[in-house]
Amino acid sequence: MSTSKGSTVKDGDRIDPADIPSALTRAPFTYADGATQVFTADGSTVYTEKGNPSSGEWKVDDDGRFQSFWPPSEYTTYDITWIAGSDGEAVGIRFADPKRGATFDGRYTRG
Repeated sequence: MSTSKGSTVKDGDRIDPADIPSALTRAPFTYADGATQVFTADGSTVYTEKGNPSSGEWKVDDDGRFQSFWPPSEYTTYDITWIAGSDGEAVGIRFADPKRGATFDGRYTRG
């Protein structure tokens, strides 16, 4: 499902693999603990927590799932779904690690 201006998403819907790059790069993310993250189209990402940036990489794997790499050796694959506002606008992404059972909500930072 395209998420260009004017289209809507359903909260909890899986993000189509073809839409993952645009979903990740459309705006910076802010997490509940105040950490931020920026994804760029070249597959780089910077996660900043308490003013300390950490650089990593991301990609869509062969199974159409989001995968991140944090040097020197942390590879994690996440199921990612939309977080939608009451009007159906995409307001963020929920990252769920099926192996660890951890879930992180990244909300798009506006403005």
